[in-house]
Amino acid sequence: MMARAYKLGPLRKTVNAVIGGLLSQGLPVAGKTGFLLTTKGRKSGLDRTTPVNVVETGGERWLVSPYGIVGWVHNLRADGVARLRRGSTTETWEVEEADATTAAPVLRHYVRLLPVTAPFFDAKRGDPPEAFAAEADRHPVFRLARSGA
Repeated sequence: MMARAYKLGPLRKTVNAVIGGLLSQGLPVAGKTGFLLTTKGRKSGLDRTTPVNVVETGGERWLVSPYGIVGWVHNLRADGVARLRRGSTTETWEVEEADATTAAPVLRHYVRLLPVTAPFFDAKRGDPPEAFAAEADRHPVFRLARSGA
């Protein structure tokens, strides 16, 4: 069975708006992994905000795109700065995109931690990291590093 394709339809827009509202009020969503990610639009230069999940593994924090190469991925690739907010707390991070070998265990951890995203992956929860490495080009992973900004 092939992974499901992501489509930002009316239902997903509504869910994102509800989750975004909860996160903006400081309420935890998906445990403590939910944040509002703000990036600078690569074409418009305007701020773009979307709910995301940040996972911790290997002593580091990671931003994963479970739904593929979406707008915020393009924006991070162009600008390299992510602002993560929950409630009144905002953190600024510099990001570095991980290669497939580095991304594999992060993707595996992500699918195990947030199983709602599993249908968007060909690799399954119990698969070895190599199966997730094969998906790294479709599910970008970014390491978060504290920014001096």
